Amino acid sequence: MTDVLDIHAILEHLSHRYPMLLVDRVVELELGKRIVAIKNVTINEPYFLGHFPHYPVMPGVLQIEALAQAAGILSFQTMGRTSDARSVYYFVGIDSARFKRPVIPGDQLRLEVEIVRIARSIWKYAGKATVDGQVAAEAELMCTLREIAPAEAAQPAQ
Repeated sequence: MTDVLDIHAILEHLSHRYPMLLVDRVVELELGKRIVAIKNVTINEPYFLGHFPHYPVMPGVLQIEALAQAAGILSFQTMGRTSDARSVYYFVGIDSARFKRPVIPGDQLRLEVEIVRIARSIWKYAGKATVDGQVAAEAELMCTLREIAPAEAAQPAQ
């Protein structure tokens, strides 16, 4: 196992920023195997304004996104690299997603992700998000790292 990653190390491994950064701390990491990360859910999250004003619930898709971000950190750590402007870590599939309990402000979402296999640059993971030992969400995730064109190449021709 390697050391815990704080928010500064997380920012080196993910290109996500507020309001889309959904991992606050990594508490366990086994290169090439698994990661356990934490998302502290607070009432200050922007999605709670509309989901739902009378009973704030973290959207399930964001729980899955949090699992994918933890998976991204695990992959970057395993590859020995960090996030940069020349690549993007994309979702390529989500299977067997299930939501078992609502996640509300004040909850601490524990994100547990294991690598199932790596084939042709596609990483497959088993992910589970829990609150106080109860499963909130689980899914099989598939992601890939893709190189992108430099920013100047993406500008329209004049």
